[in-house]
Amino acid sequence: MWMWQHDHFFDHGCLMVGFLLLSISGWVFDITSGEIADFPRFGVNYGKVANNLPPPTDVVTILKSICISKSKLYDTDPLVLQTFRNTGISFIVGTTNEDLRFLINPTLAMAWVQENIARYLPATYIIGIVVGNEIFSGSDTTLMKQVLPAMQNIYAALESMNLHQQVAVSTAHSFSTLKTSYPPSAGAFSDSIANAYMRPVLEFLSRTGSPFLINVYPYFAYKDNPSAVSLEYVLFQDNPGVLDENTQLRYYNMFDAQMDAVYSAISELGFDNITLLVSETGWPSRGDADEPGASVANARLYHDNLVRHVTSMRGTPLRPNVSLDVYLFALFNEDMKPGPTSERNYGLFQPDGTPVYSFRSFRQQQFTSVSSSAVAFSMFHRFPLELGLLYLLIVYVAVY
Repeated sequence: MWMWQHDHFFDHGCLMVGFLLLSISGWVFDITSGEIADFPRFGVNYGKVANNLPPPTDVVTILKSICISKSKLYDTDPLVLQTFRNTGISFIVGTTNEDLRFLINPTLAMAWVQENIARYLPATYIIGIVVGNEIFSGSDTTLMKQVLPAMQNIYAALESMNLHQQVAVSTAHSFSTLKTSYPPSAGAFSDSIANAYMRPVLEFLSRTGSPFLINVYPYFAYKDNPSAVSLEYVLFQDNPGVLDENTQLRYYNMFDAQMDAVYSAISELGFDNITLLVSETGWPSRGDADEPGASVANARLYHDNLVRHVTSMRGTPLRPNVSLDVYLFALFNEDMKPGPTSERNYGLFQPDGTPVYSFRSFRQQQFTSVSSSAVAFSMFHRFPLELGLLYLLIVYVAVY
């Protein structure tokens, strides 16, 4: 089965932590299950719908400064892919929705892969291709019919070049493809797409071992109904939780509830072996008057608490101890995005490279997770030297 690959670590802090983690067999031991869990990895969406963004060389520096080694593009921008050669930063790249009309032709799909993927490998670390974005939540059935053939043709082209084991092929879905998401155990895809489109796509993902990409935004649920949806619930803060009567599982944040609704929808169609990847999630730092909750304070809380939650390795109530790859949306505020003010204010950074809000780096968040008392206690007798060195490293990085 195709697996998302481990990335390189960056700067002295990231590199040293990577070395120590690898010295502990490259894995984190989960005391609750007695199993070994893959350490979760965060990436960021590198959107470019703006006219004032820094050059890609500066983006490399920004990503390394926060220990991000995974990024996602919505195209195959040659300048970006060339600039990121030999940086160790991995990329999921994308086709535009308009590209699908010619990617359904096997010959043209082969040419596209040669021009946009193969020629950059292995210097540029491309790990996945997203064939279209949120197509099944729209109304264009012609486009919907093109998704799977395009995916199959791209995969066949990769296979012919012996690249199919290192470059995955999938498509990204909006959470709105679900007709039911509450309770999470009742999650189900819309009737119009479930059997006609989603089931064949899931069959492809199951066969190739590629992940199911889902864009989840708890913010939207709060924005649409702030009187009924608790802000604490969507921001991972203390709250009484929501009980799923079907499973008797209690949910303390909407992110987990949304993820489990997707797991349930996939299971309803007969698939239990497909990995989820969060291809987008985020919170706006500004919004219009009719966009409650869009603020710097809430964006910072969502970011920090999401990272803390995912790196805790708890998984979700329905899928405990299952780690996730999560791609935050987005790296920059993008001034040319249409729609309400919030659409232009999801970035971690301003275009000039200054943070929109202060946040703990991903290196610091990962230190917190790895050095938590529960994990440290469970691993002390197995790896006393490594954990002692890791503790000293945490102190060193915190000071310097």
